[in-house]
Amino acid sequence: MPRYRRCRQPGCHAMVQLPDHYCTKHYEHEAEYLANRQRWARARGKQYQHKYNHVTRYRNDVKSEQYNFYRTATWVRLRKQVLDRDHYVCRYCGQPNSRTVDHVVPIEFDQASKADINNLATICRRCHRAKTEWEQSYYGTGQGHHRQDVPEIRDISTIRRLMKK
Repeated sequence: MPRYRRCRQPGCHAMVQLPDHYCTKHYEHEAEYLANRQRWARARGKQYQHKYNHVTRYRNDVKSEQYNFYRTATWVRLRKQVLDRDHYVCRYCGQPNSRTVDHVVPIEFDQASKADINNLATICRRCHRAKTEWEQSYYGTGQGHHRQDVPEIRDISTIRRLMKK
């Protein structure tokens, strides 16, 4: 089945089949867009990827081990099961077509539940950013933070309410 996306022209809501970026009405912008993307990738490719892979993502051994979990067959299977269970709908705001799966209680706080399907939920990008910020303040996870001695919150509606404060 072919995949579709919206035309990149501001204000145009026409759907285009992948790999195109613009509809037939605005197709003259396609070559310019692809050239700009290639120019950006050539200019920043190596240094951008190096910073992400070596400075941000793998900043220490514990983080490296946590991120390696996301490359295992176990994670791929769990992620697919959660997406199917939640029907690709964000459990925090109800947005459809959400493809991110998040740990309700972060791995940094509870290593034992990283492969527990009951600790996983489908989440959209906007909610994931908000939840990550909330986790950093509540649990003390993330770079430069100190882990807090607080009780785990596994109820999504409670987390949603606390994220909005």
